Amino acid sequence: MNFIEEQLPQKDDTVVVGLSGGVDSTVTALLLKQTGCRVIGVTMALWKGDLPALPDGKKLRSSCYGPDEVEDIAACEQFCAEHDIEYRVIDVKDEYQKHVLDYFKTEYRAGRTPNPCIRCNSFIKFGALLDGVQKQGIAYDYFCTGHYAKVVRPHEGLWHTDKTPAMIATALDSTKDQTYFLYRIPSATLEKVRFPLAAIEKKDVFALARQHNLASALREESQDFIPPEYFDMLFSDKASIPGDIIDLDGHVLGRHRGIEHYTIGQRRGLGVSSTRPLYVHSIDAKNNLVVLAVESELHSSALVADDFVWPGDVAPDEPFDAFVKIRLASKPVRARIEKYAAVHESSLSEHAYLITFSERVHAVAPGQSAVLYRDGVIAGGGIIHHAVA
Repeated sequence: MNFIEEQLPQKDDTVVVGLSGGVDSTVTALLLKQTGCRVIGVTMALWKGDLPALPDGKKLRSSCYGPDEVEDIAACEQFCAEHDIEYRVIDVKDEYQKHVLDYFKTEYRAGRTPNPCIRCNSFIKFGALLDGVQKQGIAYDYFCTGHYAKVVRPHEGLWHTDKTPAMIATALDSTKDQTYFLYRIPSATLEKVRFPLAAIEKKDVFALARQHNLASALREESQDFIPPEYFDMLFSDKASIPGDIIDLDGHVLGRHRGIEHYTIGQRRGLGVSSTRPLYVHSIDAKNNLVVLAVESELHSSALVADDFVWPGDVAPDEPFDAFVKIRLASKPVRARIEKYAAVHESSLSEHAYLITFSERVHAVAPGQSAVLYRDGVIAGGGIIHHAVA
């Protein structure tokens, strides 16, 4: 299928830029300012101050959610002041608590592995943040971020329709591709979204930041949604329930400290001794069990996913082939996608799909996303329900 790249903002356009204080968002704002756009910087206020300080004055790595948010906002204020950019802070704390933090905890406690960045992008960064911008009476032509992605439109209609919705495609710098995190953003929202770094490599972004003496060129990049040091604190609202660690034959190998502390494919920190490496194969939330296996037993031929989103809400009308990513760091694998007829699985909707891989894949994790790509463009995606051996 042929796609047309959507035009980036032009001179005199009013552009709202999501600023984090990092190099990508500040260079994005700078490039738009140099284009002649009226740029308005906005930052999400997420941190509620609900977690205690770390002992011994330990310094956190930069993360999306944490007490160093005040430093990020100060950096954004300074950048905007230096470049004559209007700046606003938009409070989305309650929405973030509900749609990201509470969801994150609920999913882990159900034995699944959620992706908070995907959740944040669809509900907060491209949802609640833009609602907040509108409530402040800010009219704009485009909303831009520093993501490595681009917005395109199909030359012809999708799936035997005449609809040509806005879609997300991979950027020039494939090593920094962030499209996996963006797949749930509705096409209607994408109509006014642009990614100015689509055709720029990360090394050149840093070069631009240094050339213009931006403080962000020296800042540490965000590494995690929440600092690892705060993970246990986040789950401290309820007591963890210990249980058995077993193998695939049901033999007890040890005890776990609560299923929320384990993920599919995990090898370290299992507290089990063995003559060969063992990995988390699956998590049985109903029976409070963590199941271990050797690496070869974590390979799957297919998966079933549900809760799909499709560009322009146009679902496929026939089976099709696509490349599929089952996590951000996984390589895309060719697969066949077709409707799945759930017989005795009440937890699945009638819109579930079976994704059969051309080669076996490792550590399919329920709760993660299966994102579908055709010609480098996201064709849809859903939440993984279970692996098929």
